[in-house]
Amino acid sequence: MFRYIIRRILQFIPVLLAVTFFTFVMMRAIPGGPFDFAGDRSLPPQVVANLNARYHLDWPMWKQFLSYVVGDEMLGEEGSSRGLIRGDLGLSLRYRGQSVNDIIATTLPVSAQLGFMALLLALFIGIPMGTIAALKQNTWIDYTSTFAAVAFLSIPNLVLAPILIWIFALKLGWFPVATWGAKPPYLWGFLPSLEQMNIDYFKHAVLPVFALGTSSAAGIARLTRASLLQVVNEDYIRTARSKGLRERTVIIVHALKNSLIPVVTIIGPAFAALVTGTFVVELIFGLNGMGKHFVNSIGNRDYSIITGVTLLYAIVLVIANLLVDISYAWLDPRIRFD
Repeated sequence: MFRYIIRRILQFIPVLLAVTFFTFVMMRAIPGGPFDFAGDRSLPPQVVANLNARYHLDWPMWKQFLSYVVGDEMLGEEGSSRGLIRGDLGLSLRYRGQSVNDIIATTLPVSAQLGFMALLLALFIGIPMGTIAALKQNTWIDYTSTFAAVAFLSIPNLVLAPILIWIFALKLGWFPVATWGAKPPYLWGFLPSLEQMNIDYFKHAVLPVFALGTSSAAGIARLTRASLLQVVNEDYIRTARSKGLRERTVIIVHALKNSLIPVVTIIGPAFAALVTGTFVVELIFGLNGMGKHFVNSIGNRDYSIITGVTLLYAIVLVIANLLVDISYAWLDPRIRFD
């Protein structure tokens, strides 16, 4: 297992370099630049040329990429880039005086807290709902669960979030909107401190977490139902029942554990997407998360933020997929990694 993990980590390096390269090149291939406009007014050509020279945007593409990866010092040039290999994601082109590292360090904790709670909500709702629907197949419980899953899968976040705000915040006044319930400094860099984990913190989190987690919960419920229906007809399930095991033990220990393999497969990408921030939800609820800055950086042509956030998403995605592969061996003892 250890050799397998090391081999997978080494395979991540060319993947992450490829993601960085294509993001770097494609963003600069889009017409327009980060300094073409200041608000609604266009900047003079000489000012734009000076800014491009300051941030090395007038260099050839290959040289810009090498500067981003290895740093200006290794190229024998003067500049602020220390290189991706040293953990430097560069300076923001629109937020003067701020580095991408500082922006991510400030915004990632909010996105991580929101995404982690949304994932927990999706698991706590999706797996029990799918299990009950499979055990009560072709009953009103099954039909109701399936209808609810299809409904929440069909409603996108940008529609569900304003509805939740209008009903539960504006009409009923139960929950606040805009702003997050925890503020830095965070525990371990991304968790709220124990003093901040109060009722006010969770009241701020209810609406965005529900808007973000329901679609994932619906997908998990449907997949759990389909997988469990297939597993309960296997020979080893009939053998377990013939041995006189309690039905609860048969379902939870034998059937559900093996049926979760397809579910775990989709949890990896879902975890990466939720933890790194869902852009629309953060924008609608006015949260200072990474997704909000990512959306704004696209319109601002802030190449450094776009590349840095995309690279971070890729890192979380490959780590989540590695954890998914490792969990296969626990869910199914027949799976071994050599």
